[in-house]
Amino acid sequence: MQLGQHAPASHVIAHVSDTHFGHGTAAVYSNTDPAAYLEATMRRLAIVRPDAIVFTGDIADHGEPEAYEAVASIVVDAAAEMGAELIWVMGNHDAREPFSRRLLGRDGDPEAPIDQVFDINGLRVIALDTTIPGYHDGELSATQLEWLREELASPAPHGTLLAMHHPPIATHLQLMTIIELADQHLLADAIEDTDVRTILAGHYHYSAHSTLGSVPVSVAASTCYIIDPAADPRGLRGYDGSQSFDLAHVFADRIVHSTVPVQPGRLVVDYPLEALEHVAAMTPADRRENFAKASVDIDSMVMVDGDTLET
Repeated sequence: MQLGQHAPASHVIAHVSDTHFGHGTAAVYSNTDPAAYLEATMRRLAIVRPDAIVFTGDIADHGEPEAYEAVASIVVDAAAEMGAELIWVMGNHDAREPFSRRLLGRDGDPEAPIDQVFDINGLRVIALDTTIPGYHDGELSATQLEWLREELASPAPHGTLLAMHHPPIATHLQLMTIIELADQHLLADAIEDTDVRTILAGHYHYSAHSTLGSVPVSVAASTCYIIDPAADPRGLRGYDGSQSFDLAHVFADRIVHSTVPVQPGRLVVDYPLEALEHVAAMTPADRRENFAKASVDIDSMVMVDGDTLET
């Protein structure tokens, strides 16, 4: 249904990051419950019904096989019911062998990056493994960058999204700079003048938006705990609150990123679902007068042919 100037999105991609599961879903951090937050995330996504769910790394906190099994027990069947493709991306807290075996269903080589390509109804998603085993900073090798150039040599019908753990952007938090992605300019060179439309990343535990060259970058926060980007930048302060995931709506000429709270607050406005059908049946002029006009109290009603549809 199109009411405004833009046709509906062709794809909806859910972007979840940094679940940080411990063994047996136990809370890795003393005052948070990663399993409860991930379950809440999947309940919210069941309403959205995305085309794909991209997990940009740090699925487990210490790479334990049981942690991946616990995540899969919450996510896999729920995603299948939505009809959503699952895309798992390695993070610095993950371990390649159990990650591959438990999430991808294949044996993994601890020395080989797990880079993957997905076709989501003509939208290409390339998952890049930016991890360095034994370290928390990230890199893309010359071999990976050459492989990426070869993949991007042929454009996809709806363009390409890159998904990685380490964001290829700056951070104002000084301790985070120690564990950032190295040589970000090399990735910028590899994707310039290609069909890459946006980059999805995680790692920072706070939402951030920037560009790499001419390509937008969207960093999802975490469903486990949040780093406060407004705290003193000389330290890092993590909180059990404001956990979120992102949605990427792919339109013909742009991608719109939205940050979604895992647990929304107290409901204060609730337009009935019937309102859209009634408003869509109006002429554009009536729609503007009865819904967009400032004198109409849309917080309490929707005008429909002179009557009110109470909310």
